[in-house]
Amino acid sequence: MSDFGRKDLHEQIGDKLKPDSQKTATEKVGDQATGLYDRAASAIVPDSEKSTTQHAADKMRSGKDETADTGKGIGQSLADGVSGAAQSLADGVKSLTGGK
Repeated sequence: MSDFGRKDLHEQIGDKLKPDSQKTATEKVGDQATGLYDRAASAIVPDSEKSTTQHAADKMRSGKDETADTGKGIGQSLADGVSGAAQSLADGVKSLTGGK
């Protein structure tokens, strides 16, 4: 179970298990956007207002994020996410238009 507006653990796992090479440009952009939203919600919503499963999922993610983003500020992490989403969208448009 997830908190309002957030992906539940099963959806998050499903997104991670499907290789990027099998995702459409729309799926990639959606994953990045919901990931950014989920990270922001994780940081903003107090633990006391989270469900038990959401709290546990946030703790697991925060450990992973801290390891992956050592030395990066939240602003840079968000900028990287937006940049990646824009690139995925551009790649998708390019593939739909034949690279024009």
